[in-house]
Amino acid sequence: MGLVTVGELKPSFTGKRGFRLNTSIRHASEWPISDVSSDLTVQVGSSNFCLHKFPLVSRSGKIRKLLTDSKTSNICLSNAPGGSEAFELAAKFCYGISTEINLLNIAKLHCASHYLEMTEDFSEENLATKTEHFLKETIFPSISNSIIVLHHCETLTPVSEDLNLVNRLIIAIANNACKEQLTSGLLKLDYTFSGTNIEPETPLNWWGKSLAVLNLDFFQRVVSAVKSKGLRQDVISKILISYTNKSLQGLLVRDPKLEKERVIDLELKKKQRLIVETIVRLLPTQGRRSSVPMAFLSSLLKMVIATSSSASSGSCRSDLERRIGLQLDQAILEDVLIPINPNGINNTMYDIDSILRIFSIFLNLDEDEEEEEHHHRQFRDETEMIYDFDSPGSPKQSSILKVSKLMDNYLAEIALDPNLTTSKFIALAELLPDHARIVSDGLYRAVDIYLKVHPNIKDSERYRLCKTIDSQKLSQEACSHAAQNERLPVQMAVQVLYFEQIRLRNAMSSSIGPTQFLFSSNCQQFPQRSGSGAGSGAISPRDNYASVRRENRELKLEVARMRMRLTDLEKDHISIKQELVKSNPGIKLFKSFAKKISKLNSLFSFSSLKPSLSGKASSESRFLFQRKRRHSVS
Repeated sequence: MGLVTVGELKPSFTGKRGFRLNTSIRHASEWPISDVSSDLTVQVGSSNFCLHKFPLVSRSGKIRKLLTDSKTSNICLSNAPGGSEAFELAAKFCYGISTEINLLNIAKLHCASHYLEMTEDFSEENLATKTEHFLKETIFPSISNSIIVLHHCETLTPVSEDLNLVNRLIIAIANNACKEQLTSGLLKLDYTFSGTNIEPETPLNWWGKSLAVLNLDFFQRVVSAVKSKGLRQDVISKILISYTNKSLQGLLVRDPKLEKERVIDLELKKKQRLIVETIVRLLPTQGRRSSVPMAFLSSLLKMVIATSSSASSGSCRSDLERRIGLQLDQAILEDVLIPINPNGINNTMYDIDSILRIFSIFLNLDEDEEEEEHHHRQFRDETEMIYDFDSPGSPKQSSILKVSKLMDNYLAEIALDPNLTTSKFIALAELLPDHARIVSDGLYRAVDIYLKVHPNIKDSERYRLCKTIDSQKLSQEACSHAAQNERLPVQMAVQVLYFEQIRLRNAMSSSIGPTQFLFSSNCQQFPQRSGSGAGSGAISPRDNYASVRRENRELKLEVARMRMRLTDLEKDHISIKQELVKSNPGIKLFKSFAKKISKLNSLFSFSSLKPSLSGKASSESRFLFQRKRRHSVS
C-alpha cells in the first residue's frame, strides 16, 4: 500500500476550507473516510488513527518530515499537545471536514497546529492561520474569553508557554481591565458634570470572580500584570478575596489527632499555606487606609498560624501583623481573637505574642505621627496652635479610644483562659498609654474576670494586676462594685474609697463655681473654654493659649501632690497589714482601720469648702465604707 495519489482523493474534497466548512463537505459522522483504504496509522497516547498520508502531508510539516525520514506506515506522536482530541480535530481539518473553532478548543487547536507545523509554509489558510485569526478577533479583545482560554492553557504547558500564548493572554487581560477602568472613570465624570447622581451600571470587577478558575501560578501572573498596569487597589483586593474564598474551599484542616487524617492534613496544610503566602505577596500597598478589609487580613493571619510550624512563614506572618496593626482601629473583637497553633509549645487558647506585636505596631505608628506633627507645629504660627490639640472628637484620638476599647474587650475575653499567665495579662494591660483610656471600667472588668478564673494566684501578682487600673478613672458604678469586691487587695479598696470621697466632695461643691478641677487643693476656678468661637470673642487666641498652658502646669503640680499623698496612703496600708498580723481579733483590726481612714479624711479635707459640706461628705463616705462587702457580680 503506497501513497494515495491526488486523483484518488479528488472526489473526496470539494468546496473551500474555513472556520466552518460548507454543508456539502463530509461531516464528522462520516469520519474516518471509508472509500479509500488507509495507508498510515498514527498513535496519539492510547488512541490509534487509521488515516491517509496525502491529506496529512499536504497540511502538516511535522508528519511530512517523519514520513520522509523513515519509510513507515506507523507514526507515534506521544507528546502531541491536547492529546488525541486535539489531533483528531487537526486531522479532520486536513481532510476538509467541518471543524468548528470555539472557546473550548481554540487553545489546544492553536498548540496542536504549531506542533504539527500546520503553517502557511506548507499550505495556504492552514490551521495555524485560522487559530491566530480567531485569537485576535474573538479572544484577545474580551477579558472573559481570555480568562477561559488561559484556563485551558494550564494543561497545555510547556507548549502554550513556548508559543507565548499564555503571556499574550495575560497582557490582553491586563490591558482590557485598565481600559474598562478608564471608561468607567470617564462615565463618572460625565455624570458629575451633567449634575446627575447615577453611577455607571457596569462594575469594574465583574470579571474578577472568573479568575478563580485559574491555577495559582497563572493567577499570580495575572494579578501582577493588572497591578503594573495601574488597576485600582480596591478592585485588586476584591479579586484576591474572591480567589481566596474559592481556592480554599475544601482545604479546611481537620482534626490532626486522628491518625488516618494526618498525612492528608499535611498535604492540605502545605497547599493552603502556599495559597495564603501567595495572596499576601499580592496584597496592595499597606497603610492605615488600606483597601483590604480587616476581616480578610485577620483570616489570612489565622490560616498562616494554623498551617505553619514555629520556624516557617515568618515573613508572611510579620507582613500580616504589620498590616493589621496599621489599621487596628478598624478591627472588632473577632478579628484579634487569633487561636494558637495546635502544634506549638504554648497551651493557651489565643496567640498573645502576636497580639502584643500588633498593638505595639499601632502605638509606635501613633508615636511617629505625633513626632512628625510636633516638627510641623514648630514652623506654624503660635495663634494656630490652640486648634491643634487632640480633642476627643479628632480622628487620631478617636482611633486611640477605639483601640483601647478593643484592648479591654480582648483582655476580658482572654481572662477566661485558665492557662493564661499573669505576666502576659499584665503586659497587655500596661501596653496602652495613660491617655488612651478615658474610663477604666473595661480594664477593671477584665481584671475582675481574671481574678475570678484564677483564684489561686499569689498576692504579689494580684497586687500587680490591680496596679494597672487607674482608680481615678473608674465610674461611680465601678467604684461601688470595687469597694465591695473581696477579690481585690485591701489597698485597692482603700484607693477606691478615697477617690470616691473626693468625687462626692467635688459634686457637692459644684454650686460654688461652674468649673473646678477634681484634685485641686484650693479649688481655684479657671475660665471655661468653649469649642466654638461664639463665646470667645473677648479673648485673643494668644491669651487663650497662654491660659491653657498655665492650666496644664497647675495640673501637673496637682498630680505630683497626689503622688505624694498616695505614697503616704501606701505607708498607712503597710502599718494596717502589720497590725493585722500581730493582732488576731477582728475588733482591733476594724478600730485601727477606721482610725486610719479618719486620719486620711482630715489629711485631705478641702479648706475652701464650707464646714457643712465637709461634714456631709464625711458622713456619706463613712456610710459608703460601713456598707457590707459582697461578692462581685461581674
